[in-house]
Amino acid sequence: MKNLGIRCTVMFLALTASLRTANDHPERGDVPGWVMITLMSAVLVAALLALAGPALEAMFNQAMDKVGS
Repeated sequence: MKNLGIRCTVMFLALTASLRTANDHPERGDVPGWVMITLMSAVLVAALLALAGPALEAMFNQAMDKVGS
């Protein structure tokens, strides 16, 4: 779990550094910002799923067992 946080931090820093250099053209718009927000959201969802996945799976299986009984 510790490595996941480090990897996410490194990826975030690399992404922000690349977006700063890619935004040199005045007509470029705000596309790099939206790409960064989308990628950060995806990383956040993946991290939460990695942390809470077993608990969510156990809750789902427990609910299905109650419905099936």
